[in-house]
Amino acid sequence: MTTKTAAANRNQRSERDVNRLVRIMTGAAWIALGFGLLLSLMNLHHFSDRNTSLMVGIGFMVGSVHIYVIRTAIDLVHRREEKMEEAEGQLH
Repeated sequence: MTTKTAAANRNQRSERDVNRLVRIMTGAAWIALGFGLLLSLMNLHHFSDRNTSLMVGIGFMVGSVHIYVIRTAIDLVHRREEKMEEAEGQLH
C-alpha cells in the first residue's frame, strides 16, 4: 500500500514540475519574441546584414519559435506518458 502512495506522490510532483517548466518556457518564448520585435522595429531604418541589432532581433524571434517548439514537445511527451500510465493502470 505504501508503494502505491509513494508512486502517486512522485507522479504528482513530476506533473507539477513539468507544468511549471511549460509555463516558464512559454513565458521565455513570448519575452524573446517581444524583445526581438522591439530590436528589429527600432533598427529597421537600415535593412542590411551589417545592421547588428536588426540581426540580433531576428535571431531572438527565431529563437522564440525554437523555445516554443521545444516546450510543446515536452508537454506532448508528458501527456502521452500520462495516458500510457492510465491505460496500464486500467489493465491491471
